[in-house]
Amino acid sequence: MVTQTSTRRPELDLIRTAVVFGLIFAHAALVFDAEDDFYVKNADTTSVTMILAGFVIIWAMPLLFLVSGVAAFYSLRKRGAGGFAKDRLLRLGLPLVAAVVTIVPIPQWIRSGATGSYWAFLPEFFDVRLDLADFPFVLDGEHFEVGHLWFVVMLIVWSLVLAATARWIPADYGFLARRGFVLLPFVPIALVCVFAGLEQQFAAWSRWAYLLFFLYGYIVAADDRLRAAMRRDAPLAALIGAVLFPVGAIGFLLVPGDPLTDMAPAHVAARALYGAASWCICVAILGFLDRRTWPEEGGYLMAAALFVYIVHQPVVVATAFYVVRWPAPIPVKYAAIVAVSFAVTLAAYEIVRRIPYLRELFGAGQAGRA
Repeated sequence: MVTQTSTRRPELDLIRTAVVFGLIFAHAALVFDAEDDFYVKNADTTSVTMILAGFVIIWAMPLLFLVSGVAAFYSLRKRGAGGFAKDRLLRLGLPLVAAVVTIVPIPQWIRSGATGSYWAFLPEFFDVRLDLADFPFVLDGEHFEVGHLWFVVMLIVWSLVLAATARWIPADYGFLARRGFVLLPFVPIALVCVFAGLEQQFAAWSRWAYLLFFLYGYIVAADDRLRAAMRRDAPLAALIGAVLFPVGAIGFLLVPGDPLTDMAPAHVAARALYGAASWCICVAILGFLDRRTWPEEGGYLMAAALFVYIVHQPVVVATAFYVVRWPAPIPVKYAAIVAVSFAVTLAAYEIVRRIPYLRELFGAGQAGRA
């Protein structure tokens, strides 16, 4: 018999908030990364940032999709498929469109050299064509992009897919509640990583793997036996993830070629271990956090999370554009970019959340739930 009694998961708000605010640290680090083609680059770069990032990218964005899937279950149960789709289009679609029209072009303008005015660059940015081959990113252009809002685009589209298909998704997954079985969903994730490859522009993950994490979140929320299994098997999941990740990292760091897409045996094995380790780490994080009681009410940072996600990257890029010119070592510049980006983003939140129409347009009136 399927059981589903929980209606509130405060630890998921904590995860979402930690990942979103952590992106400011991560994107600021890309300014100094020797490999990544970020919008602004410091004259001196380092490979240390990419190595350190590996410990985070393996779980951060997958976990964000996973907890979004959990939230989708509760929203669907409350609103029905039509109401859920409408809620997602309004709550995420409006900030997406508002940001793309107003602030998303800023990083591309800066990347282009910022020699002309921002207003003169906008027609070039919005010179787009339809490209269904890159679904769900169906608009393409020389300068156009949704930038860091790829997460929002995917979340909207995957939510609409879920709304259309939820009635056919089974509700009983009791077999996964057996000891260790809750780790088995790593298999489809690993297969997607192997055969679809990983996409650098999506935080070194496949868009289709993100769809799996999102659907897994929905499934986990549908049956409390899986939630209990995650709590029980969290230590095992952490152990397996801790073993698989460094073993797979060898294929990413030491084997020549492109580990994200090459089909050489070492790269295939590395991607398979990458996907498997990610699911185990996500299970461990959810399981351990669910073992304690968290306050029901959301805090200030939780309320600001969606706005911060929408706004932070143009702020980071604009700040870095000036800071990289300083005659200072990397740690000083990095600290300055992070500090200024936090200050400017939260100051903007304080202003926007007090203006009714802007509050809705940029997601500043919401508790940050994706």
